[in-house]
Order: sequence, then structure tokens, then C-alpha cells
Amino acid sequence: MRSRFLFVLVLALALTACGQGGGTGGTAATSAPAAPTAAAAPTAAPPTEAPKPTEAPKPTEAAATAAPEATTASEAGAIKVGAMGPFTGPAATIGQEQLNFAKLAVEDFNKANGTKIELVESDTQLDPAKATDVAQRLVSDKDVYAIVGPAGSQEVIAVAPIIGAANMAYVSPSATRTDLTESNFKGFFRVVPRDDVQGTTDATFMVDQLKAKKVWIIDDQSAYATGLRDVAEKALKDKGVTVTTESITQKDSDFSTLVTKMKGDQPDVVFIPWQLAPQSAVLAKQMAEQGVKATLFGADGLYDAKNFIADAAGATDGAYVSFFAPDVSAVPSSKSIVDAYKAKYGGEVGPFGAPAYAATMVVLEAIQRAQKGGTLSREAVLAEMPKTDDASSIMGIPIKFDSKGDIQNASFFLFQVKDGKFTLVTQSK
Repeated sequence: MRSRFLFVLVLALALTACGQGGGTGGTAATSAPAAPTAAAAPTAAPPTEAPKPTEAPKPTEAAATAAPEATTASEAGAIKVGAMGPFTGPAATIGQEQLNFAKLAVEDFNKANGTKIELVESDTQLDPAKATDVAQRLVSDKDVYAIVGPAGSQEVIAVAPIIGAANMAYVSPSATRTDLTESNFKGFFRVVPRDDVQGTTDATFMVDQLKAKKVWIIDDQSAYATGLRDVAEKALKDKGVTVTTESITQKDSDFSTLVTKMKGDQPDVVFIPWQLAPQSAVLAKQMAEQGVKATLFGADGLYDAKNFIADAAGATDGAYVSFFAPDVSAVPSSKSIVDAYKAKYGGEVGPFGAPAYAATMVVLEAIQRAQKGGTLSREAVLAEMPKTDDASSIMGIPIKFDSKGDIQNASFFLFQVKDGKFTLVTQSK
């Protein structure tokens, strides 16, 4: 009987001890009864409780205010950089080139500096909704300190509240809408010039060089296209040009009705600031089929040798495209990078990769400066961004930001399709 009594007593004590430690892990089992109450205080919260589930919409606020072990350079875990772009979908040709150049930049930087920074690939398909989901995932990863991208202006607008609240720097290699840097988007920078420069430059060329009196502007309803449309329309009207505006969507695949209307109006120039080059090839073919003689004039997204030139089967011969970066293959100082890219990924080097390489390098250098300053955190990296002052870059131009996050003294480059390739015509100053 006594043995049975002792057994029951021991079992009861064991059950009592388990009840005191339930749900808090091994350390709480040996704590005093007051321990669960103390754990609620921010200064005593165990690492597994930060951030709490209710704080998920702003995961980086917890990281920013947490104990130093989450952010200091000496005790941090992996160091990651997010890469947001259209790696699949209708703009994948552009996105894959941007991604591959970003990868090359990280490899080059790690090799030169003995670092092991990782690139986190995040596909947006040029879709604001997908970009929003991607941004949430990136800011939720405490090891991601900055982001390269997004690629499109509409995506930047969508993710700005998320990334800004996370106190992160994000550098776009291709978003040009003017008001992106006029909207106080916290943390946003870009290594390409903006639409108010491009639209005015394009309009001036249409009037002075192409002698245009009547211009059609067709946008694709993206934030990029409508922004550039507005700037070009105003500049053309200020010069006395008659302007007609039309719209398509990025899902349209037949423009024959629009081309019939165009043929009746007989414009001198048709300006299409579209993001998807395959659509422009279809338009060019249908213009040729109906005998429309207007000069086709595109922008950024149409600088695509395959989709704008080859797939148009000659219909884009003589067309113009303005672009925010030079042909990097023609920059002598960047030959070694271009050769390394060709050796690794094959094929020709397109126009979108160089700005992505430059944007990635800017981010990596800011991370390095933050580390040398003794504290690696998102805030520290963001604070380093305005200090960027590179005498040169893969694009053959210096990179330095103004107070709004725009690159200083940037140029636009105007190309014409001749003999199945893009030929540089002029460069804005």
C-alpha cells in the first residue's frame, strides 16, 4: 500500500510540473511561476515569439526593434538581396536578362570581396498583384536586407507601402514613371532616368527630325505607358502638333480595327510606349498589311531584337525606339563583364541587363558600407543608399542619386531599326 501511495504521489508531482511548463518550451519548465507573465514584456520575449502572429503585416518592424543579434554585422545569419522581376510570363525575355545580370553581379561582388551574399529570385510576371505577394514574402524574411526591382512602374506603385514600411531600400533597373520619385516612396531609388526626360526628348525628335504634324499615341494602360503618354502628349501639343490618343490592353492580340481607324486619319508618327514587344510586332505587321505609312516610334519595352525586329519580319524596319541605357556591348570598359555574361548564359546581350547589374552593385556596395560601419540592418543599408557615388558603372556612366532617389545626369538613347538591328541615332544630354 505504501508503495502504491508513493507511486501516485510521484505521478501527481510530475503532472503538476508538466502543467507549469506547457506551451513555452524547455526553458520555461524550470522557470519560476511568474515566468509566463515576464515573457510578455518586449525586453524579455523569447526569440521564438517575435514577431507575434498579429504583427505579420509588418514583419520588419519587429526585426528592426529586436535584440541586436538579429541585425548586427558580426552575429547576423545569411545576407540576402531580393530580386523582383518578370522571370516568367509575357515579359520573360526582359526579366530573365535582368535576373542573369543580377546573378552575375552578385557572383562578381562575392568573388572580389570574399563575401557570400545570396540572391533571392522573386518572379512578378510584371503583375502588380503578384509583385505585392512577392514583396510581402521578401520583407518577411529577416535575412533580406534590400531589393533589386521591381521592373515595372505599376509594380513599384503596388509594393511601395509594403517595402517602405519595412525600412528597406529597393532599386529599380527599369521603372521610369516620373512620379515614382515625386511620391515620397520611402526607400525607392532607380538607376535609369525618368519619363519626363524621355517623353520630352522623344517629342522633340518627332518634331525636329521627323517633321511630324500629326501624332497618334497608343498606351497599353500600364502606369508606365500612361505616364510617358502624358509627358509626350503635352510636349507635342506645346509644339503645335495634333495629337490623337488611343488605348489597348496588355492582353490584346489583334489591332486591325485600330489600324483601320489609323489609316483613315493618316498620322505622321505612331508613338507606342508599350511594355510588351510581341504586341508591337503584331501592330507593325497589321500597319504594313493595311498600307499605313506612319513612322512607328516605341520606347523602352520595345528594345527587343527578337520580338520587335525578328518577329515583325521586316515590318519594323525604319522604326525608332528610345531607351534608358546604352548598348552595353559598345561600352569598352564593360567588355570583360559582357564576355563573362556570354560565356555563362550564351547568346547576345540585350539592353535590360546592364541596368540590373548596376542596380545590384549599388545595393551590394550599400550593404558592404553598412557592415563596415559596424551594424548591418535594413535601416543601415537604406541610410547608405544616398551616399552612393560610383565614378563609373557597367553602363559607362557614373551613378549618384539626387535627394529624390533619381540618378543624376542620366541620358536617353534613341535607336533606329536598320538592317535587322538597332542602330544608335542620338543620345540626350
